[in-house]
Amino acid sequence: MSATAAPSRFPMGLRYMAIGAFFFSLMSVCVKLASRHLPSSHTVLARGVVTLVLSIGVLFARRPRRPLREMLGHDKPRLVLRGFAGFVALNCFYYAIKNMPLADATVIQYSSPVFTALFAAIFLGETMRRVEIVCMALSFAGVLLVAQPSFLFDHASSTPPLTFAIAIAGAIISAIAYTTIRRLRKTDHADVIVLYMPLVAMPLSIPAVARDATMPAPVEWLLLLGIGVTTQIAQMFMTKALVSEPAGRATAVSYLQVAFAYAWGLLIFGETPNALGILGALVVAVATIGIALFKQPVAPSA
Repeated sequence: MSATAAPSRFPMGLRYMAIGAFFFSLMSVCVKLASRHLPSSHTVLARGVVTLVLSIGVLFARRPRRPLREMLGHDKPRLVLRGFAGFVALNCFYYAIKNMPLADATVIQYSSPVFTALFAAIFLGETMRRVEIVCMALSFAGVLLVAQPSFLFDHASSTPPLTFAIAIAGAIISAIAYTTIRRLRKTDHADVIVLYMPLVAMPLSIPAVARDATMPAPVEWLLLLGIGVTTQIAQMFMTKALVSEPAGRATAVSYLQVAFAYAWGLLIFGETPNALGILGALVVAVATIGIALFKQPVAPSA
């Protein structure tokens, strides 16, 4: 009996989510390392190029089961909006990774499901329960504990307020992208929705890259390739997890990415979080999981 009990305690779907969270954390490490000498625009373009190639490959591999017109998408205005919002959010997130502790940037980005719940209620007519409003307040309080602004704390964070503002903007704009995905699930296949993120982001990245053109060193080329590959692997495993597991359980495991971020920050970048920052991360985690228990899952991609 014990031989069959173990899988039920940690089913395959949750294992997929844990693997996805690990690879997303590796993506963040690659971004932070590459951003030491490269502008954020270069890392955004690298992710766009690699994921575009891989996404097209996935679509054509499944083409015998899907007409070509479906591969181009049905609701193109919303697909483009999803891609544009994802592009802006990604720039904000990568800027935050470059300019603040890795764990702090990850925690703030992970508050996006709370904003998604709000936008889904406003724009999609989804019901917002009292517990979700409480979770939103908790998430905001958690972000304040991570940010530790000088007007509230005697020992303020050394990160400039503008950097925190950009990080929070990234989470909010990610929520716009996720809300759009909720609507697109009624008209387009998940592979098509994933495709439009790099399809829109790649050309939008080119002007900034041309303005700040910097030739990567050989190691940086590997890091740029790693950003795209780890992102694609993470999305693949997280999508599998969200298909097979309830939203609350899957989101709970996905928050391992924050734990990984704290570990990488300490081991690789020498970032030591304080007690308030850790408490803030726990508060955001509770709020995010609470939201997930009452909402359908949306795979993170920005």
